Amino acid sequence: MSAELMVAFLLLALLAEVLGTLGGFGSSLFFVPLAGFFLEFHAVLGLTALFHVMSNLAKIGLFGKKTDRRILLWLGIPSVLLVIAGAALSPFWSTTGLEMTLAFFLMGLSAWLWIKPEMKMKDTTGRLLGAGAAAGFMAGLVGTGGALRGLAMSALNLEKEVFVATSALIDLGVDGSRAVVYALNGYVRQEDLYLLPGLAIVSVLGSWIGKQLLLKLPQAYFRKLVLGFIFFSGFATFWRLMGW
Repeated sequence: MSAELMVAFLLLALLAEVLGTLGGFGSSLFFVPLAGFFLEFHAVLGLTALFHVMSNLAKIGLFGKKTDRRILLWLGIPSVLLVIAGAALSPFWSTTGLEMTLAFFLMGLSAWLWIKPEMKMKDTTGRLLGAGAAAGFMAGLVGTGGALRGLAMSALNLEKEVFVATSALIDLGVDGSRAVVYALNGYVRQEDLYLLPGLAIVSVLGSWIGKQLLLKLPQAYFRKLVLGFIFFSGFATFWRLMGW
């Protein structure tokens, strides 16, 4: 990657980190489709997992005391278990069709929840387990399962700092697990590791900027912002897959 492309890559990663922190679901929602313009898909998966581990640690340091332990348990455990299965299957499964389906699902459901703000998912153990399993599996397979978890958590209408802290802790387990599997699959390429120091700086700086913006954002607008970001992620994935 040339110096000019590297600067553009890191600036887009910073934008993804700020927006991911502000939206509460992590940078992969934006980083995966953006990084896809610079690197091939499996390399993006490997780099995303490492980047996310760093950014989640930064968020935990900034928001950790606000964690909802019940949601962390019932949404987090299936996410961590199923991300391993998704990551293990990723070399053998053509993901284009799944990515396109996920893109339409994200756009459709986020638009529906935007139009129907009174809609709220019941906080039952079964629904949390199901949402966590789906989010974890898709995170391992196509790299953007955080969007599904973001939809589930936005439907619970959590307080914004609780949302970010809980999501970051779940993500840390998810990304740590899939990073190991991706490394075994050869997705963490030695020629891409020079990007990690820059991404480490981006993860801390972006998380801090995102927190400052989040503290100024009224709770009433937080859910709409999350849904807007999720819709954008689905559209960006659709745009990339169409090759426009």
